Amino acid sequence: MRTSVLSRRWRGLLLSGRVLRGVAFHKLEAALGRVSPAVSLLEIHVAKWACRLPPEQLRASRVTSLLRAAARLAPEEFVLALRDESTRNTDDVELPSFHRVTSIVLDALFFFKVPASVEFPVLETMSLSGCMVDLKALLPQCPRLRVLRIKLTKFWTKGIDLTVHSALLQELVVENKWMRNVDIVAPLLKQMTMSMTSLLDKNISVMAPMMQNVSWQCRYARVLGKTGFGPWCLAKLRLETAERQEQPTSLHIHAYTNNKSYILPVDEDNCKQEIQKHMIAAFSVLKLHLETVGHVFGPFVFHLLGMNRIGSDIHMLRVVLRRSKEKKSCMANCRCDPPNWTTKTISLTALEEMEIDGFEGDDHEFHFLKLVFKSAPILERVTVKLSHEGSSSSDICAKLHDIFRAYSSVECCVYLSSGLTHGRANCFSA
Repeated sequence: MRTSVLSRRWRGLLLSGRVLRGVAFHKLEAALGRVSPAVSLLEIHVAKWACRLPPEQLRASRVTSLLRAAARLAPEEFVLALRDESTRNTDDVELPSFHRVTSIVLDALFFFKVPASVEFPVLETMSLSGCMVDLKALLPQCPRLRVLRIKLTKFWTKGIDLTVHSALLQELVVENKWMRNVDIVAPLLKQMTMSMTSLLDKNISVMAPMMQNVSWQCRYARVLGKTGFGPWCLAKLRLETAERQEQPTSLHIHAYTNNKSYILPVDEDNCKQEIQKHMIAAFSVLKLHLETVGHVFGPFVFHLLGMNRIGSDIHMLRVVLRRSKEKKSCMANCRCDPPNWTTKTISLTALEEMEIDGFEGDDHEFHFLKLVFKSAPILERVTVKLSHEGSSSSDICAKLHDIFRAYSSVECCVYLSSGLTHGRANCFSA
């Protein structure tokens, strides 16, 4: 009678798609034994209460045995969800071969080992969440893989290396708390989404000549003295293709000032080198998001514009300035304002349009504006959006108009912080 009751319970849990939910972990293999082979879909979702078992009941060998039982059913689609912090295990779970599976999802806090004999000959889509897998060993066994999604947990992936070499891969999605080195070789890759938090001193190599859509984001741990320009530090980089095909790809650089960086030496070339690592696709728009506490931004921006691929490739420059509410001025001889920076020139040979949002009217801001005019021979349009403080000063608008008149071939516009245009003749064109 007891066996009959369990059989009815398992038949109820095996839904139309062969989905196992709520079965105690130690009873899963027996439940799988009642499923006919060659199923189209096999999903195993272990309830959280079932995950909270003594280590001897959730050791890697038991998960390995469960996977082998699942592989014997030869599913076309397979899902294993064994996700709970208490299941985290440093022992290796061995992946078996799945000869018929075209889609596989592994959502579990385990290390997965890939024996040399394992094969996934028709696998096209793989999703890995929370688990660690040796991709160098796995991907060669997946010759037809088209889509790879990886979401790595914070528990044991700090400072990992990501190596993805796949001949037919077309879509790659990676989300990781910490990343060290990235090595991607995918000749047919068309779409890539990457989100990571990083320390510095990493290597990035991406070879994907067919890539059409990219969303690449890297956030930086706030480690002083590692990268920047004077008090300026990198906060986030984002390279992104537009949603519509006719719109250009843009590089977003977020930076902030940190007064504590005065006490540490800064190698200013590190800033350029770090940004160059993330230029994995061509772009024509540069957007700078700058948060400052009383510091000059012009030298830092020109430091970035002096990079070869930026100076020669960007058609549009947008600078967004955000200042702290607490008014501060930097100290004398501050590294944010090196001597003679206003006399330097760079070559912005492709720049056609520039916008500054948050212009306050300080002398260094006018110097920056003049330098851009001098450095961009084909500049067509300049838009200046004043901050709240700048909008209240008629002298600032007068100075801007004087600069604009010297470059009559460029269409120039000034906007108040309210969004209204300044005056009747605020827009100038030849």
